[in-house]
Amino acid sequence: MGAVTNFKEKPGSGKFAWTLFVCCFIGNVLAGQVSTLMSVYLPDVLDSLMQDRAGNAETVVQIETYINSIFLLGWTLGGFSWGLISDHIGRLRSFALSLACVGIFTWLIYFVPSWEILVAFRLLAGFGVGGIMVISVTYLSEVWPRPSRNIVIGIVSIGFPVGIFSSGLINILSGWREGFLMGIVPTILALVAFIALKESPSWAKADRGASFRDRIQLFADHRKELIHGSLVFGSMLIGLWAVFSWYPTWIQSLLGTSDGQQERGLVMMLLGIGGITGGFLSGWVAKTLGVRKAMLLCFSGCSLMAFLLFGLNHDFSRIIYFETALLSLFFGISQGLLSFYIPQLFPTAIRAGATGVCFNLGRIFTTIAVFSLGSMVTMLGGYGNALLFFSVVFVIGLALIYADRNRAKELATVGEQ
Repeated sequence: MGAVTNFKEKPGSGKFAWTLFVCCFIGNVLAGQVSTLMSVYLPDVLDSLMQDRAGNAETVVQIETYINSIFLLGWTLGGFSWGLISDHIGRLRSFALSLACVGIFTWLIYFVPSWEILVAFRLLAGFGVGGIMVISVTYLSEVWPRPSRNIVIGIVSIGFPVGIFSSGLINILSGWREGFLMGIVPTILALVAFIALKESPSWAKADRGASFRDRIQLFADHRKELIHGSLVFGSMLIGLWAVFSWYPTWIQSLLGTSDGQQERGLVMMLLGIGGITGGFLSGWVAKTLGVRKAMLLCFSGCSLMAFLLFGLNHDFSRIIYFETALLSLFFGISQGLLSFYIPQLFPTAIRAGATGVCFNLGRIFTTIAVFSLGSMVTMLGGYGNALLFFSVVFVIGLALIYADRNRAKELATVGEQ
């Protein structure tokens, strides 16, 4: 492991900082690829691993559910676990090991003889993805100089959607077994990171010798921040995934008997493009307004656009394209902001572990909420009403940020320091 050094270079000018930025960005791209690669290949995978797929339609649906849900389970477990591991053994080793976990258990899928082994490998690959998503933002938040820290973390946050896009390209260029050989790339990146990077100076100076009981006490001392962070992250994520999951169906309900393929495709493209653009701009928005004001802007913008979209549109019109673009832009900015807002709530000694708890409790809330939305459609009289009902979470997030006055001054000026 590289030697620990004091980091006193100009913003973003140091070789260590830039190397870490590149590794974290590529790591997030690879996490996005691994997360969605199975989705694009799933029909081919099941055709290859199941001898009588056509005659076992119900069984196929069950296996598809296992494969998709087990990866999300691994992601959640990894998000909780790697943060705690990182607080104990360091950011560098944890980052490299989580990359290796993703890589090894992705390229091993090339050799799988059965779907049962495939499920096990996807569980372990998801476990590594959970680590990358938590450790990369924590690592950067402790290493990159403060004046431009939010900008680079915002840029790193768009790596995941870039990876989702690139998984489609892999699908076009190769068969499913060859496609999963892309796992060699995160395996190599793990070696590069371990050799080229240094440990976080903040973590190196922290009390790493604290006992398990001491760490539990630190978590207990920051329980208000844990609850606050989980609710803020969860409120945005619930709204985001409710929209992403049901938006095309809502568009189709407005179109009635029309085919709607073009309209559905275009709004989903707008959601993706707006998300990437917003994530890229999030750091500059935070630097201009301060993190807290930027968060207030995002939750206010999402609340307003959700009301305009789902409350006022009862027939399809072109204004929906404009409103969709604005909503997705606020979504994208919020994802970058949350990537540096949540870690700032906690001291170095528990930062990664606490960030992992907030991120993944939020995902659990989201899974339950999005699953329940389907049953709310009939009760509330349509997809638009159900989405409008769930959009109340944006107002809840807005209230939480507004009420967080204890850190208001600190978060408002973080971009200026």
